Amino acid sequence: MGKTFKDLMEEARREVPEWTIDQVSEQLGNGTPYVLLDVREKEEFREGHLVDAVAGPRGYHEQRIEQTIPDKHTPIIAYCAGGARSLLAAKQLRDMGYENVISMAGGYSAWKGAGYPWKQEFQFSAEQLTRYSRHFLLPEVGEEGQAKLLNAKVLLVGAGGLGSPAAFYLAAAGVGTLGLVDHDTVDLSNLQRQILHTNDRVGMPKVESARQTLTALNPDVNVIGYQERLSSQNIIRLIADYDVIVDGCDNFPTRYLVNDACVMTGKPNVHGSIFQFEGQASVFYPGKGPCYRCLFPEPPPPGAAPSCAEAGVLGVLPGLVGCVQALETLKLILGVGKPLIGRMAYFDTLSMEPRIHKLRKDPNCPVCGKHPTITTLIDYEEFCGLRNPHGATTESTAAHAS
Repeated sequence: MGKTFKDLMEEARREVPEWTIDQVSEQLGNGTPYVLLDVREKEEFREGHLVDAVAGPRGYHEQRIEQTIPDKHTPIIAYCAGGARSLLAAKQLRDMGYENVISMAGGYSAWKGAGYPWKQEFQFSAEQLTRYSRHFLLPEVGEEGQAKLLNAKVLLVGAGGLGSPAAFYLAAAGVGTLGLVDHDTVDLSNLQRQILHTNDRVGMPKVESARQTLTALNPDVNVIGYQERLSSQNIIRLIADYDVIVDGCDNFPTRYLVNDACVMTGKPNVHGSIFQFEGQASVFYPGKGPCYRCLFPEPPPPGAAPSCAEAGVLGVLPGLVGCVQALETLKLILGVGKPLIGRMAYFDTLSMEPRIHKLRKDPNCPVCGKHPTITTLIDYEEFCGLRNPHGATTESTAAHAS
């Protein structure tokens, strides 16, 4: 004859210690390193849970608990809504070899009712639960990570070749606010690589074309367009509210401007550049690695590095590099993996032999070194030799263009 529910509960109580909510609070207050395991269903967990608790629905213990808590010597306090499910779950964990498992009597209801601290997760809509379901399955992302993405703000410098794929994938991933800085309009020659734009938008401001594309892809994303040329006068204002800056610009003055502004404000700068069949990407993070000037203290002479309009570019190349920029941005927001800080990813699409170069911080860097000599933003066109003494700008203004 099979066991009844009462039999199972009595058997669990003989093997599993039960603590009251007051005992649990006292132990946690003493700094004892218990893992708080919430064995309720995901929907219950979202509505509220103990601070620092991890979700581990009882029905998934056999499949996932060893990923969540790999060390079976780890002290665990399991809880549910009222105390019954956690008692059975704790018995199950003990059967699996976990040595120190306790069940909290009264459960979350008693804990919350007594006024002890609790936390509510980001409240996803039904549509968001479906849209981001594949992210939820990744332990490195999950619901907590997706909430970080939805709360994040990323500014993309340029809505062209590099900005297009980067913006596409950041929007698809659910980055909540995307800013786009670009003063240009859509040209027919852009469409070979700038996938944010379409044939019927030729002549439209790129930031407006981008906004239409990205909001059609994901209405969760707030797309803010800045149809203005980036300069020393406006960059601090434009980057102020953003967490990460993605540099997809097409000229050296803007590249040095973005680098210096990010160093001065402590913003991570996700860099990308392309030329014909070659591209590169890195993350310049102030205080954690070198900056762009550590690699290139001085720009090349005017005309030494031709633009895309002069030298051409393989249409798929910015897609490759821009996707790497999107990936690095997501890693920074989520706090996972090993970002390209102090490293440069280099792509040669003809040989298809990607390489990673280690980068060193220059202690004498004029912007991020020990004794910086550049502490305010300068005239970057003059710095790059593109402005003559009378204030005019020469024709060649771009290199590694997008």
